[in-house]
Amino acid sequence: MSTLTDLIARAKAKDPSLGRDLEKEVGALMKRRTFGLVFEQHQPEAVELPGRAVRRGDKVRVLPPRGEVKAGDQRLWRVERIERAEGRRVAHLLELDAEEPETQAVVAEDLVVVAEFNDRIYPGLVETGRVERGGDKPFHTVINAENYHALEMLTYTHRGKVDAIYIDPPYNTGAKDWKYNNNYVEGDDDYRHSKWLAFMERRLEVARELLNPEDSVLIVTIDEKEYLRLGLLLEQTFPEARIQMVSVVIKAEGTSRANEFSRTNEFYYFVRLGASQLHPITVTGGDIEIPWRTLRRTDYESRRGTTKGGSAQFYPIYVNCSTQEIEQVGEALDHRTERSTAPEVEGCVAVFPIRPDGTEMNWSLTRESLLTRMKDGFVRVGRHEPDKPQTYVISYLKSGAVADIKEGKAAVLGNNPDGSVRAVYRGGGTRNPTTHWSEVAHDAQRGGTGVLRATLGPRRRFPFPKSLYAVEDSLRLFLKEKKDSIVLDFFSGSGTTAHAVMRLNRQDGGQRQCISVTNNEVSAAEQKTLRKQGLRPGDPEWEALGICDHVTKPRVTAAITGTTPEGEPIKGDYKFTDEFPMSDGFEENAAFFTLTYEDPLSVRHDRAFARIAPMLWLRAGSVGRVIEELGDEGWDVAEAYGVLRDLDKMPDFLGRVAEVETVGTAFVVTDSDAAFQMACRDLPSRVTPVRLYESYLNNFAINRRS
Repeated sequence: MSTLTDLIARAKAKDPSLGRDLEKEVGALMKRRTFGLVFEQHQPEAVELPGRAVRRGDKVRVLPPRGEVKAGDQRLWRVERIERAEGRRVAHLLELDAEEPETQAVVAEDLVVVAEFNDRIYPGLVETGRVERGGDKPFHTVINAENYHALEMLTYTHRGKVDAIYIDPPYNTGAKDWKYNNNYVEGDDDYRHSKWLAFMERRLEVARELLNPEDSVLIVTIDEKEYLRLGLLLEQTFPEARIQMVSVVIKAEGTSRANEFSRTNEFYYFVRLGASQLHPITVTGGDIEIPWRTLRRTDYESRRGTTKGGSAQFYPIYVNCSTQEIEQVGEALDHRTERSTAPEVEGCVAVFPIRPDGTEMNWSLTRESLLTRMKDGFVRVGRHEPDKPQTYVISYLKSGAVADIKEGKAAVLGNNPDGSVRAVYRGGGTRNPTTHWSEVAHDAQRGGTGVLRATLGPRRRFPFPKSLYAVEDSLRLFLKEKKDSIVLDFFSGSGTTAHAVMRLNRQDGGQRQCISVTNNEVSAAEQKTLRKQGLRPGDPEWEALGICDHVTKPRVTAAITGTTPEGEPIKGDYKFTDEFPMSDGFEENAAFFTLTYEDPLSVRHDRAFARIAPMLWLRAGSVGRVIEELGDEGWDVAEAYGVLRDLDKMPDFLGRVAEVETVGTAFVVTDSDAAFQMACRDLPSRVTPVRLYESYLNNFAINRRS
């Protein structure tokens, strides 16, 4: 390094600015890992803030003209001053990071504020609605925000308080499913893996500060595109944690992909901190019928005439029209033989494996294997469907079920009139869950898309929502005995995690609360359409179609009220652990917020209280009303907390805090150490004092991340 140090010194002598920049970059390289997971940090990550008023000193970009679909000027500018001209605000800009910076004057409405992730932020919240059916229970919260900045905000309200984090981050498939620095990351991006890792690392590092180090769990879902890199990242971010990966079947029939294995599953990482306890699952006391499967193969690649389909599994099964039992099984037909040439059997109908659309498939067994299973009672005729090409459903027991019967794991109770066995698994007891989950409840179509469609209707769509019941089952493993736990999802998307927490509460009378964070992004396809219409982010018509306003908030509201966004009762029932009509809703409360960006001077001088107020409410437990203003009295006390601004009214404030036994936090606005200490001395022991605005400003004053 001595040679490099000498070269830097010589560079400093000739060009001090260049020398300092070189020294900074070399220092960063020296700190970089030389083993483990090594990747580019891609600094700085930045986010645009449409709707945020432009102020002097802001970093901004110039927006493309309305109606333009191409990306605009990506250069960053500093707002030097703002003046009014002909009734409009005009910003005078200076180009950043340029050797010969340009200047220009632009109408403020044609600018968007940009926040880089190495900038200090001073967040606030604005409430945008609420729904109340839960009495005095804590509120679930939905926060419309860039999730990194929302996590930063939560370090003030929930540091070390979170019991469980469940996240379903972008899978980085290359299908424009996430953005880095305001640009979609596509499959041909050579740096998409390192961008994804940098994106995830920053958020996981802040999330770590929110988890209770004594007893908490982080659950992260992923597929095969990034599961290896994610595993290493989790080990490096949480070196003291116990980490396991579980395979979860989300589509048993598989998703066919050209020249690849059909994907049936995805992966859940469970990152357990401290004394985190895994609760056994209950095996129900009643007998469970052994599963019968349709004999017709389901995957399209196994249709008749394909190599995968084989040549011995297309044959007629003759079902007696009177008894609806199998009379006999015909010989296999080769691919070139029309099925109409199969011999007829008097009084029977020839059943072939045919999809409703007419596609000829294959049976799952050869003729010989089917005859063997029939002799043992492992084949039966199901429902009659005379209007379909395959007029009877034929069912059979798969090899695993047959083995369970022969090994005594399943009990045979007898035979049905058609000779098929009646077999059950004997229930009762508990066991630890395995690392492979294959549950009907976890099917993404039924438990995810189906539930979302029932709740919101067909017009409000969200791609690939998680099964409600899979999320519920994952959380139950760790929150079964924590009935007042705090759950966070900072990739909340369609709001499945909040929905699952509500179901857990209904099952055991719990008061768990969920904090859901999502942005209000519009899909790539919708963005193009909206831009052609002359719209921009921040316009009401644009924002109305964003994830948060169009899906997340309506889903949480609908789940609680039991009615769709159109006001109709939700049709259908919840299934599995707790079955009841979806129209019943839940006895829960929820409040909705949008993150704001405050001027620290306004905060210090008590001019931003209305936007800091919801954060105080969150920190105090999200119970009861929000103290939105203090009025002439200079103090107020709600159900869970109080705020004192006018120190001359301290006796009145302290008296009211003593009366309201549910108050646990008191915020005192003062720059005086002596006054704050006096308030601390006289508060009841159950109340935690917090000094404003010192605690808030100190929390965000030091940018801890680079």
